[in-house]
Amino acid sequence: MWRAVVLLLLFWPGLAAAQDQLSAAEFEALTLGKTYYYSSNGRPYGAEEYLPDRKVRWSFLDGQCMDGYWWEDAGLICFAYEDRPDDHHCWSFRLQAGGLAARFENDPSGRELYEVEQSDKPMTCLGPKIGV
Repeated sequence: MWRAVVLLLLFWPGLAAAQDQLSAAEFEALTLGKTYYYSSNGRPYGAEEYLPDRKVRWSFLDGQCMDGYWWEDAGLICFAYEDRPDDHHCWSFRLQAGGLAARFENDPSGRELYEVEQSDKPMTCLGPKIGV
C-alpha cells in the first residue's frame, strides 16, 4: 500500500503536466482565426496566424511569411511549411497564467515559446522580393 502511495507521489508532477497538454481540438478552438505572437527567453521570436482547415502562416517578425499546415501526431501538434515541406516541427502546447506556451519536442534542449500577444487581425506580410 505504502509503495503505491510513494510511486504515485513520485510520478504526480509528470501526470499533472501531461494533463495540461492541449489536445488538437483544444488547440484548434483556442487558435482558429487568431494571430499569436511568441517570445523565447524574453525576446520576440515570431508570430503565427491560424487559418481554417488547419492552415497556418508563420513569420519571424521580419515581414516575410511562410504558409504551412498543422496536424496532431501522438498527442503533439506538428507543423510543416512551404519552404521545407518534409521538415516537421512538433510541439506540445499548454495553457499557463500568461497564455499559451509551446515546447519544441524535436529539440533535446526543449526550446520554449510563450504567448506575448494575440490578435484577431492577420499578420503583415511584405511578399516576395522582386528585382535585383
